[in-house]
Amino acid sequence: MNTTNFKIIILLAFLINILSCKAQTLPLNTDMKDIPTGAYVKDLNNELSPYIGTYKANFNGNEITLFIIKEENKPTKRLKKNFFRDALVAKYIVKNSTGTILQDTKNNNSANIELYSYYTYPSKNTIVLYYSGTNCRVGWGDIYLKKIGVNQISWEYRPDDITLDNTTCPPGTDINIYLPETKDLIFTKQ
Repeated sequence: MNTTNFKIIILLAFLINILSCKAQTLPLNTDMKDIPTGAYVKDLNNELSPYIGTYKANFNGNEITLFIIKEENKPTKRLKKNFFRDALVAKYIVKNSTGTILQDTKNNNSANIELYSYYTYPSKNTIVLYYSGTNCRVGWGDIYLKKIGVNQISWEYRPDDITLDNTTCPPGTDINIYLPETKDLIFTKQ
């Protein structure tokens, strides 16, 4: 066998190997250190589905509507790892008592505001969502949703701190947090 034929056989074997490989599928709560690049973290036990729907609550005179969907194979980057996951993705609308919209991530498709699940506690009927915050990342943190009945979830929002100045956030930018900063707020499915 000549060198050219040998190289072609090796190249073909390599290509067949690459094309036949599939991403590793892992359970939803796999620890980050155990998720390889390109893996698929899948909702194998259907833990996310009970949260899907439209929910409403009132807090401090504002009406908050959550629109929660399940996204499969959501591209995710955490701790410098790129992988895919099944996740709940939430959009929301916050209106004041006169019906004026204060913030709307459902209809404006704001790419800079993300709210998606990254961990579940099945034994506690709880899902943890990552919230990227609004303008200049104000309000970023975690939101805990606990399923307390067929049509209700309990909300707990734990914002993290951020330091703002004119170099990180332009003057005049709306830095209000419109989501309810509270614990045990009940949302009812519509």
